Amino acid sequence: MNEPSEPAGPSTFLIGGGWDTPAVHAPFLRAAAASAGAVPRVGCVIVDEGEGEGDRQFARYDAALRAAADCTPVPSLVPIGERYDIRAASDVDGLLVCGGLTPAYQDAFAGCLDLLPGLLAERRIPYAGFSAGAALAARSAVVGGWLLDGVPVCPEDTAEDLEEIAVRPGFGLVPFAVDAHAAQWGTLPRLIAAVTRHRLPHGVAVDENTLVEVAADGRARVSGLGRAHSVRPSADGGVLVRSYGAGESFLTH
Repeated sequence: MNEPSEPAGPSTFLIGGGWDTPAVHAPFLRAAAASAGAVPRVGCVIVDEGEGEGDRQFARYDAALRAAADCTPVPSLVPIGERYDIRAASDVDGLLVCGGLTPAYQDAFAGCLDLLPGLLAERRIPYAGFSAGAALAARSAVVGGWLLDGVPVCPEDTAEDLEEIAVRPGFGLVPFAVDAHAAQWGTLPRLIAAVTRHRLPHGVAVDENTLVEVAADGRARVSGLGRAHSVRPSADGGVLVRSYGAGESFLTH
């Protein structure tokens, strides 16, 4: 007789930015509610650039999350240049790492990149990443830049205060690199450059108002208004790009 298998871990939710579709938060909130067995407390991690910006950003996420489902958003503001206290993740039913300057978020989590995934898995806390938070979900996180060997590959406004394209350690919650605002900011070429230069096995660029839900079995499902663009190396040294719309899915490996 076969032994019962371990229950699958929680899904990971990647949101490509945008504020027009609160419904992209709903699958994450359902997972958090299932974990809580009640109205979920959702930790919202925001790197606070000061002068009230953190509070203003939290107000936007608070409104978007409450519009999507019954929940209690809880702010977790990290002053820019300081580190996230992982103990804050022990007191919530879902963790949303929000948007902003991606290198600053990577720096804020630098002390617990290896610890947070284990905590989430142990307590079955689902993770959602919005823009910067989506990029950090990867093992190899594309944190910004707009140049490849000095040659522009995407708009300078998307550079995140960096020049050359930078790939830094992330959480490893998903087995592919992530970029956000793909159609709106023109970041798909940056992801293509990152995949080729850093020999990454897979990358996914996500449009705004679009969700990629990555299940524990390695299948990713797309929902929302836009598309997710999968980038894989090809045998001839180039890449293969395929775009997926709402209701479509793809294997992450």
